[in-house]
Amino acid sequence: MDRRDDNELVARLQRGEQEAFITLVERHHAALRRTALVFVSTRASADEVVQDTWVAVLGGLASFAGRSSIKTWIYRILINRARTRGLREARWLPISAVADDAHGEPDAGLPERVDDANTPNQLLLRKELAAALSSAMLDLPERLRAVVMLRDALGWSPEDVCAALAVNETNQRVLLHRARSRLRASLEHYRAAG
Repeated sequence: MDRRDDNELVARLQRGEQEAFITLVERHHAALRRTALVFVSTRASADEVVQDTWVAVLGGLASFAGRSSIKTWIYRILINRARTRGLREARWLPISAVADDAHGEPDAGLPERVDDANTPNQLLLRKELAAALSSAMLDLPERLRAVVMLRDALGWSPEDVCAALAVNETNQRVLLHRARSRLRASLEHYRAAG
């Protein structure tokens, strides 16, 4: 979405056009949920954070000044709320955070891709790798996890990450390098197996 489309959407939102808000939700809801999962321990918590974010967006639209893109503004709200929720959750661990899914498998929290052309061994290795990656992501400090998630999983530009996390470009690069290095080291033994 270019800057002109962004400005037009903001104007429509500030006029109270319901279609504009629906468009905004359709564009960002799924990615907001994935981003919230970086900071909180359960999908239910992520859903609550996203819902709180949309409520805050609606409440703050009149005061949105356009100093950043609407996307950056929304993600900044989400990240602040998710961090607060994540800190609160860190003080206690709900049963749902360690519960198995409906099939008795631990919930890895990351989407799994399956290619029918792969052998059973490759599929098993890929599933094991996804679980190991999820675990390694959760072991990262929050700032490293947030940067690598926004850049690598969600495909954000460095500028957008800097704006959303309130870090400068150099700091963003350092955090991303550290996160990638730690993840690579955690998953090194899978390289030889693949």
